[in-house]
Amino acid sequence: MYSLLLMALGGLLLGGAYTFYQQKTARWIPISFVFLAVMSLIAAYLFTLQG
Repeated sequence: MYSLLLMALGGLLLGGAYTFYQQKTARWIPISFVFLAVMSLIAAYLFTLQG
């Protein structure tokens, strides 16, 4: 269950990163969104390994 929620969160964060990139915001904002999305997807993968 948690892996599904984390994958959804990763997708939303990637969408937010793309949106901020299109709006030409400060460079650190989309980079931080991508970083958080990757961490969320890694956590989702690690949750699938446990059970």
